[in-house]
Amino acid sequence: MATTPSQVSTLTPSHLRWPADLGKRLGSDAPSRLWAIGNVEILGKRKVGLFCSVRCPGDAILGAYDSARKLRDDGVTVVSGFHSPVEKECLRILLRGKQPIIICLARALEKFRLPAGWRSAVDAGRLLLVSPFEKRPRRPTTESAQRRNEIVAALSDEVLIIHAEPGGSVARISELTARWHIPLRDV
Repeated sequence: MATTPSQVSTLTPSHLRWPADLGKRLGSDAPSRLWAIGNVEILGKRKVGLFCSVRCPGDAILGAYDSARKLRDDGVTVVSGFHSPVEKECLRILLRGKQPIIICLARALEKFRLPAGWRSAVDAGRLLLVSPFEKRPRRPTTESAQRRNEIVAALSDEVLIIHAEPGGSVARISELTARWHIPLRDV
């Protein structure tokens, strides 16, 4: 089922739940709006940003699944793009819990088809989808994925980097979070 305009809310810096860290960390590159589906109150919680490169060694994959189960069982709010294969599997594990989750999309929410497995979590008030894109892109691009990852990092109070391929986008995010002094969480 595609989203309808009534399901999508728009947040601006004057909104009570606007994440102040976006402006502090991204400065003039901070989005002027976020489009959201779900419980925006989740933005006020302490969040662990989850990142993993598309290419990931097997031992890191096993550690990722153990970490996702621990985050779920401990009730930790996780924010991620949940785009790489390992991130998608972590989302599947997290959705079996009761803790809040924030999915930051690398595409606009307009005409977004909410996966059936996500609807119950949105309805329960524990899943929030956010996007810095109003109408385009309708599919993730390299540029929109980079923007999404920067926003995920800026929203995070801690980061869990499962694996960063040298020279890849997650490695760049790792450098960014280090510059912002965001603590690393052990896998």
